[in-house]
Amino acid sequence: MTTLENRPNTALLVVDVQNGVVEGAHERDTVVANVGSLVEKARREQVPVVWVQHSDHHLVRGSDAWRIAPELKPGDAEPLVEKSYGDSFEDTTLETVLSGLGVGRLVVVGAETDACVRSTLHGAFTRGYDATLVGDAHTAGDKTAWGAPPPDQVIAHTNLYWAYQTAPGRTAGTVDTRDVDFGGAS
Repeated sequence: MTTLENRPNTALLVVDVQNGVVEGAHERDTVVANVGSLVEKARREQVPVVWVQHSDHHLVRGSDAWRIAPELKPGDAEPLVEKSYGDSFEDTTLETVLSGLGVGRLVVVGAETDACVRSTLHGAFTRGYDATLVGDAHTAGDKTAWGAPPPDQVIAHTNLYWAYQTAPGRTAGTVDTRDVDFGGAS
């Protein structure tokens, strides 16, 4: 139902599941395992897996913190998009990669819920993509020291509001890992 013409395909978009991002994150091991199971499911179903990797002064390119979590192994043929902003589309090759794959629907997983995941969901949606968030495959670190709610509440709130996101000609929604269907809208 995407508003992007001639883009019938779905991709799994793995956002910033990097050592320095998920270290100490809420339910880190469970979330990374869920991401891993979705990567394997996408590969089995021949659904493109697109990886996004952030770099900045905290995640210096080439550093251990910058590397993808060791439980996850991007395939040699799977696109890896490097970014420097929250929204994975901003000043990156993501749109070109997705267009080349005929992708109009994204299934989104990763970190940080309240930063790059949320920015990327909104970025995708406003650009015409259908965007499904996998509710148990994204995470955030504890930012309560800066006045934010605890991470479990940030994640729950994001899952709730994305479940009801609407716009003309596009679909959104939140599903659990076990309910991901790469064949159609949520």
